[in-house]
Amino acid sequence: MKSKVMELSQAVGEIPESNAHLALGGFAIARNPIAFVNEIIRQGKKELNVYQTVAGMDTDLLVGAGAVKKLAYSGGSLDRFGRLERINEAIDQGRLDIREYSGLSISLRFLAGSMGIPFIPTKSLLGTDMLRDLIRKNDDSIKIETSPFDGEKYVYLKSLQPDFAVIHAQYADEKGNVIIEGPLWDVEMAKSAKKLYVTVEKIVSTEFVKRNPEKVAIPSMYTHAVIEVPYGAFPTAVYKAYDYDKDFLANYAKTNKNAGEYKKFLEEYVFGTRNHNEFLEKAGGLARLNGIKADPVFGYKA
Repeated sequence: MKSKVMELSQAVGEIPESNAHLALGGFAIARNPIAFVNEIIRQGKKELNVYQTVAGMDTDLLVGAGAVKKLAYSGGSLDRFGRLERINEAIDQGRLDIREYSGLSISLRFLAGSMGIPFIPTKSLLGTDMLRDLIRKNDDSIKIETSPFDGEKYVYLKSLQPDFAVIHAQYADEKGNVIIEGPLWDVEMAKSAKKLYVTVEKIVSTEFVKRNPEKVAIPSMYTHAVIEVPYGAFPTAVYKAYDYDKDFLANYAKTNKNAGEYKKFLEEYVFGTRNHNEFLEKAGGLARLNGIKADPVFGYKA
């Protein structure tokens, strides 16, 4: 099997200039694919259709940069640091086509996509405002049907198989076998995509993978490309690698409340840097990164 290793700019360059359907991994302030998202913004991708279970800084950046036209998710936040104000403002101003699900229901859509089945039944949305809003918007992802087996009503959720998915993980080999330490919340999403891009802290040898097959969360058959990007999720956390940067996130949470201040942030940290290495240098460089290294026992900063 040939190597699936790519450079970040090359990988992002494969995404169409507009109207791509893109799923993002991460969870609030953990394992956000920040490096990939910043490169999407630099390359000027527009009118993205984004799917995500729990949004974080990554999606807020994309929406704030005007790159997203439709967002399907179950909500999200910057955790204790604040709200996703760029997303909230875009919703309030009618600039974003928003489709809200429960965490379970959108996860089930990804699960169905990963299994290659057209739909999956659930009762989790019945009686909710979320379901009523999706019906009002004529969303084609849901149907309410009576089961032929027990005669009860179910919500049939259309499977999600986005054109592209991006996750950040700790390790992968050059063949695309992905090792994720800690929670595996985005595995079904990753497997549902037609093309999966994985940014990793480090590319390891295939020999290491062969000696530790139980560590592989996503086999190579699902992976389109592997991109080595150390600190690729900064300032969000990567279990056993580094913790979140509380000062950077607190500053972002303050900045994203105001469109003008957010634009300055974007100009300085994204458009003002040529790549992720320059982004890290702008954020404080090695001294800052050393300050958030994870404790090898606890998995987070001590």
